Amino acid sequence: MSYERPNGHTFSLYLRGGAGTRRLDGISAACGRPGVLCIMPQGHSSEWEITDFFEFVHLYVPDDQMRRMFAETFDRDARLMALPEVTFADAPALAHTLRRMTKAMLAGGHLLAEEAMTQAINDFFVDPRFGGMRPCAISGGLAPHVRRRSLEYIEAHLGGTIRLQDLAAIGQLSAFHFQRMFRASYGVSPHGWVAHRRVERAKSMLSGMDPIAQIASACGFSSQSHMTRAFKLGTGITPSAYRQRQ
Repeated sequence: MSYERPNGHTFSLYLRGGAGTRRLDGISAACGRPGVLCIMPQGHSSEWEITDFFEFVHLYVPDDQMRRMFAETFDRDARLMALPEVTFADAPALAHTLRRMTKAMLAGGHLLAEEAMTQAINDFFVDPRFGGMRPCAISGGLAPHVRRRSLEYIEAHLGGTIRLQDLAAIGQLSAFHFQRMFRASYGVSPHGWVAHRRVERAKSMLSGMDPIAQIASACGFSSQSHMTRAFKLGTGITPSAYRQRQ
C-alpha cells in the first residue's frame, strides 16, 4: 500500500493487531502492534506491506489549523511548529486520548470527540520526544508585542465589528502587509482567527441559559442564522445540538 498525504497531517493509532504491518521504505524495521502511534506530516509519503487484519484510527488535521493551535497553545510564531515523522512509537498519553476520541465518535458523542481531538494535539505539542517547536530563528511575521496586542484587541472586540484596518493600525502596518504577516505568524488569516475565537466564545456561553440569538449578538455574529452557519462550519453541529449534548 502506498500512502501519500500532500495536504494536512495524520496521527494514526493502532487499536488491534498490526503484527502483519511493516514499512517497506527503510524508515523502520519494526512491525505494528496495539497502542503504537504513527505521525505522518504534511507532504509525507510511505510504502507499507499489510499481511493481516488490524484496526486503527486516523486523525487528520489541516496544516493551517495545526499551526493555529500551536500558536494558541504556546503564544509563539506558527512557523516554529515542528512535526516529526514517527513510525510505531509508544505514546501512552496520546494513545489514551485517541482511544477516548474513537469511543466517543462511535457512540455519537461528537462533543466529547471534539474535546479529545483538541487534547490529543495539545498532548502531542507538550511531549518532549516529539518536539513541537523548531530551534531556529525566523524573519518576518508580526513582532511579539504586535501579536499580543492584536489578540488582546480581538478578544476585547469579539462582540462588535473587527476591521482589518484597525488591527493593522496596531502594528502601524498596511492592511495588506498585516494580513500576510498575521497568516505567517498564526497559520490562518485574521478572519479565520476571529471566526475561531467567536465560535469558542459561543461554545462557552452555550453552557448557560442565555437565548441563542442573544449569544449570537454577544459573539459578534450579525444574526442567529449567521452564528449557526459559522458554528456548524467550525464544529460540525449546530449551536442547539451542541447545547443539548452538553
